[in-house]
Amino acid sequence: MVVGVLALQGSFNEHIAVLKRLGVKGVEVRKPEQLLNVSSLIIPGGESTTMAKLAELHNLFPALREFVQMGKPVWGTCAGLIFLANKATGQKTGGQKLIGGLDCTVHRNFFGSQIQSFETQLPIPQVVAEGGPPSFRAVFIRAPAILDVGPDVEVLADIPLSAIETIDSNPAIQKEEDSTESGKKVIVAVKQGNLLATAFHPELTADTRWHSYFLKMVPEIEEGTSDIVSTSTSNQSFRARSIIDFPIYQ
Repeated sequence: MVVGVLALQGSFNEHIAVLKRLGVKGVEVRKPEQLLNVSSLIIPGGESTTMAKLAELHNLFPALREFVQMGKPVWGTCAGLIFLANKATGQKTGGQKLIGGLDCTVHRNFFGSQIQSFETQLPIPQVVAEGGPPSFRAVFIRAPAILDVGPDVEVLADIPLSAIETIDSNPAIQKEEDSTESGKKVIVAVKQGNLLATAFHPELTADTRWHSYFLKMVPEIEEGTSDIVSTSTSNQSFRARSIIDFPIYQ
């Protein structure tokens, strides 16, 4: 199995590094023909407008849309989530092209600007857990959020707006709080068929459970999933590493 990682801009190297830790080959994808040689695709976080312009320059959108429509597993993190959404709000003038396929509306910079980036502990979804701690470290960098989803979309993680004290001045969050009841949550991880999307960056932490879960979405390895071992399943070693800074700096 070979996993493609869209390598136009953003954290593609970090995703490839995690795949390597799991014993899976990850390859950089920059041209449409390279999609023919991969079984699944990760669209990393980055600057979504820049990524869209580069994808259009390399004529990638038709091939990416076909890849999604063929039913091959695709995972979008942060900017990748925006790419996969059927609808995006909070965009710059003129908007940007989307791949689509994920029945949801995403707010492009819901959690604010770069300086309002944050991290928090969120409950790990049961389907992703694989043992280990009951929560995972969610890193949000100039992050989007999902405002609503269609009936076929499974919500895997959400976050209470009241818990985001460091960015409560962001107008998008204030608008959501003012227009809804107390205890409002926004969605930050979903799955719909062959599509997985997260507003946070699992590739920037030592927890590999989200990557392991995505790999198990690939039909070719259904009978061999026991060979993919999450590094978080050893509770003691995981707890010791969970407070260490991003793996890239270790």
